[in-house]
Amino acid sequence: MRIKKYRFGNIYQDNKHYKNDLIIYPDRIDSEWWRKESHRLYLEDIESGLTEKPEILIIGTGFYGLMKVDQGLIEYLENAVIEYYLDKTGKAVKKYNEISESKKVITALHLTC
Repeated sequence: MRIKKYRFGNIYQDNKHYKNDLIIYPDRIDSEWWRKESHRLYLEDIESGLTEKPEILIIGTGFYGLMKVDQGLIEYLENAVIEYYLDKTGKAVKKYNEISESKKVITALHLTC
């Protein structure tokens, strides 16, 4: 799967258009994903995806990078030896497109802010 285009509040992927934050798994997309706090990402918000044992977790923190990642999630990833990449969503999309065919990737994208 490749993401064809990202712009503020919108992702275009495989002839589908998404307007909500989403998680991309190797075999599916969860377009109903939401976090307990809209501009903060906690371990419990992404924990179900981590049970799939990704090689890397890519996190898009929003168009302007306003979503913050809780330190507890970072510590979990480091202890579990899961590589991670955090950046504004545009750059996270680019990273996803670069490596999604060669690594087991889970990508969590905040589409606005």
